[in-house]
Amino acid sequence: MRVARGTLLRNLAGSIGVLCTVAGLAFGLPAIDSALPAARPVGAGPYPVGGGVTVTPPPGARLDVTLTRPRDTRGTAVFLVGTVRYVIVVAPFDGSLERAAQRLRDKITRGHQITGKEFPTRTATGLDGVQGTYAASGRAGRYLVFLAGDVAIEVTVAGSAPALRAALGAIEASTRTIAYRGGTP
Repeated sequence: MRVARGTLLRNLAGSIGVLCTVAGLAFGLPAIDSALPAARPVGAGPYPVGGGVTVTPPPGARLDVTLTRPRDTRGTAVFLVGTVRYVIVVAPFDGSLERAAQRLRDKITRGHQITGKEFPTRTATGLDGVQGTYAASGRAGRYLVFLAGDVAIEVTVAGSAPALRAALGAIEASTRTIAYRGGTP
């Protein structure tokens, strides 16, 4: 049985085309993705973090789209205010505010040291919580925890001490806008 030379050439050309398409997808898309900035401007209105929680980001904040994951029952939003990271994590939680705060302190002390005392805090929308400070080599931070409905809202803010001081007023104003819309707090 003899196959025509033209058929072999068409098959070869088609195979090379498929190979080029696969190579373009395998190497081209990651190259384009890495060329795009991870931090993108975020609007001024309420941003849906996830789990029924919203926040109004600080003016000029950028959203790190590689780490932000809003979902129905949970979510994470990572904002950059200058060089300061402002992170809000919402997760289902069934427990007390003290237990939620202890859970966040445990996470923080894996690489940082809690400094000072905790103080009560409250959002403009009526969510009660606690806040404290932490530090690591060359970095300073704040943490806040709120309970709303069936979720815990953990807020961490970290940066160099001068950058944190410069951004703190705008970030504190933003944390006061945290709202829970998933039910009654």
